[in-house]
Amino acid sequence: EHEDTALLLQAPLDGENYGAAAADGTRDPSGAVSRNSPAKRDCLVVAVLCFGNLINFIDWFIVPGILLDIQKYFGLSDGKTGLLQTVFTLCYMLAAPIFGYLGDRYNRKIILGAGLFFWSAVTLGSSFLTESHYRIFVLSRGLVGIGSASYSTIAPTIIADLFEEGKRTTVLSIFYIFIPVGSGCGYMLAAGMAKSTGDWHWAFRVTPCMGGLALLLLILLVPHRIPRRTAAHRALSISGTIREADEKSDVHRSSKTTWCQDVGSLVKNCSFVCSSLGQTAMAFVTGALGMWMPLFLYRAQVVQGIVPPCLRESCNSSNSLIFGGITIGTGILGIIAGAEAARRLRKRNNKADPLICATSMFISALCLYIALMVAQTNILATFIFIAFGELFLSVNWAVVTDILLYVVTPRRQSTAIALQILLSHLLGDAGSPYLIGAISNAIQARNAPSLQWSFRSMQYSFVTCAFVGVFGGAFFLLTSLYIEEDRREARR
Repeated sequence: EHEDTALLLQAPLDGENYGAAAADGTRDPSGAVSRNSPAKRDCLVVAVLCFGNLINFIDWFIVPGILLDIQKYFGLSDGKTGLLQTVFTLCYMLAAPIFGYLGDRYNRKIILGAGLFFWSAVTLGSSFLTESHYRIFVLSRGLVGIGSASYSTIAPTIIADLFEEGKRTTVLSIFYIFIPVGSGCGYMLAAGMAKSTGDWHWAFRVTPCMGGLALLLLILLVPHRIPRRTAAHRALSISGTIREADEKSDVHRSSKTTWCQDVGSLVKNCSFVCSSLGQTAMAFVTGALGMWMPLFLYRAQVVQGIVPPCLRESCNSSNSLIFGGITIGTGILGIIAGAEAARRLRKRNNKADPLICATSMFISALCLYIALMVAQTNILATFIFIAFGELFLSVNWAVVTDILLYVVTPRRQSTAIALQILLSHLLGDAGSPYLIGAISNAIQARNAPSLQWSFRSMQYSFVTCAFVGVFGGAFFLLTSLYIEEDRREARR
């Protein structure tokens, strides 16, 4: 039923948004779906968006993948090293509401393309900086964050407009699989390029080439205008008046509402607020792990005598490679498991989504705490518990976004995603890399300099993440109290 409704919905729009495809029809005489069918074009659009999301997160995690090299190259303390990711995330979150506003009112394809080109160009330029240009390097990471914000804010809303609710969770889970895959590839690409070339700068010269390819695919395969889906679309599509409804809704959205009115409405949505706070805790933990975990593992191995201290220009990057592989594997498995669990449990319990998120956050926090406690004596057990911690964190990615998309009306979704990005990064991973580094610096300053305290300072500062994870689980439990009412209100 969902599939037939989607075809009914998209066929009248085809002539306006997909060019000549509508004239070709959607089925051949044998009844099979033709090459120009809206369903196939939607799949191509999703494929392009997923490729862009992959590049987005590869770029995001290049710095953590070669953190030890960058720290030595610029001569940075833990606090200043953490500032690199903090500046990136601050610029990312501050730009997100702007792109959310633009995405709700203007052409989303143009905004996506401009952001993709901008962050690729800045990344390439940053690869030519020398050790005397640390401040410019920090600035370049901030500019990359601005370009990334355009993509993360707008791409999910395009997917939401292309698919009905039943299929949307599955497609979003595919899209969000590329968060851990891209993150893991970022670690592995950075470490691999630094090891093969002997110069970490080369890690920043690969993704711009991929970005150019993604921009070309975006221009060729993504329709210039994808109409926003509203609750009235199903009924209107049957009578053939959906194009007129789109035009009217666009006019209404641009002239009758303001950004402040949209924000005011979202703040009153308890499910949106509580789930966003839960995602903020997720972002805090993910940001800290992503930035510092390879360096923490290295220090644990030095204390155990497994590896010697890094005295060479190019440091051992094996931890980044292993952690990148763990991130990819656990991310894919976690997102698929989360989407499947949500699909099955929704049939039994309307509150299944926030309860899944709460449970996974509690388990993740416990696994992370155990990993920290055993790091000094058993590095294998540390890797195992970190893997489980990341696995349960990844369960939530697609589920949290799907919660937002069904408790918020369609015409406010870009703004809602932008606000969620702003909140989750402002209180989450914008500050956590710097905070962990600053706490580590403070602990080291109170003790005599040694390899042991270099490790312990990072270990103690990381315990903060376990407690934040517990708070995240509590916010998702609160979400379950309001989600049924807010979902009904969004449908009305």
